[in-house]
Amino acid sequence: MAPSLKLEGLKLAGLLLVGTLLGLAGIDLILPAVPTLPQTLGGSLTQAQGVLAAYSFGTGVGLILFGALGAQWPARMLLPSALGLYGLSALAAAAAPSLEALIALRFIQGLLGACPAVLAPGILRALFPPERALRAIAALGSAEALAPALAPVLGAMLLTVGDWRLPFWVLGALALGAATLLRQAGSGFPTQPTGEATLPYGALLRARPFPALALAYACALASLLVYVFAMPTLLTQSLGGSLKHFIAMQITGILTFMVAANSASALALRFGALRVSAFGGFLSTLALGALLAYAAAGGDALLPYLVLFVPVNLGLGFRGPLAFMAALDAAGGNDSRASALMLLAVMLLTGLGTLIAAPTLGDGALGLTLTAFLLAAFGLLAGRLGARG
Repeated sequence: MAPSLKLEGLKLAGLLLVGTLLGLAGIDLILPAVPTLPQTLGGSLTQAQGVLAAYSFGTGVGLILFGALGAQWPARMLLPSALGLYGLSALAAAAAPSLEALIALRFIQGLLGACPAVLAPGILRALFPPERALRAIAALGSAEALAPALAPVLGAMLLTVGDWRLPFWVLGALALGAATLLRQAGSGFPTQPTGEATLPYGALLRARPFPALALAYACALASLLVYVFAMPTLLTQSLGGSLKHFIAMQITGILTFMVAANSASALALRFGALRVSAFGGFLSTLALGALLAYAAAGGDALLPYLVLFVPVNLGLGFRGPLAFMAALDAAGGNDSRASALMLLAVMLLTGLGTLIAAPTLGDGALGLTLTAFLLAAFGLLAGRLGARG
């Protein structure tokens, strides 16, 4: 790759990262403003929570929609258009006259925000050789892990200098800027391999070993997210901790995940991708199993739940990028649809696991650790089945 092409590739990868992060920040950047919405727009706190739920539902629809569109339309056209409309929808949300209007706009915004997350992995795979593509996807995963931790902090900072509309203005302006740069970079988009790129979702779900490998990735990531989503409540209600403990846990976990994820490609070259991925899954599952055993024994000290979170992240860092790439490889060139199905599976499993664990949090960590452990163990089993073809 010539130096100029290499530079263009890095710029495009950076823009893909920004676009993906803006889509992910659609919930977390707005989160601190949600409690204030009834005071300014009318309605109830329950309706205000609908601002978050509408975005999530829209994202689920968008994953499926752009998974299908990505197989039919060039990414150089689809991605800037969707991101530009996402920016406009954010600006429109800032002008919403009521909570009902804001909820409707948030559904549209969530739908459009799903586009970068669906298309980015396939573009990165076509943009770089396999080893560098793995590193790029690992870096994308690391940045995606940072978004839920940092975006609420940024949103809270914005509220100190403006009202609830300021996060929407910032999100809209950044999205429009990124869309403009992506449109200008249109000639730098790679020609993506098509393979069996016309496979519908149903056929892809029957194309072994993709379903097992996709489920292995989704279960692994969902096991972590279920644990993370429940920890603020568990820490404050049952373990005698505070949100400061949660922030420290998140920072430690994210740094651990980033180190492992960005080491995965080098380790895969030396030991083999299958072994490294399996080791990561085993390590994460083992750590969650230790947490389950501690909770089952009635353990309620804070420290074990924080310390054992480190190997959970370490294992997922080793497993995540490799499992994602393995599933994409098994999809026969259907990168956009495969990415959409995996992300949708993560959302559904995380939501289901969160609902199952939530009623038990007031009584301790047993329900949470059991749910997270079963997800991780099932993902480990699915990965073994997928590796056999």
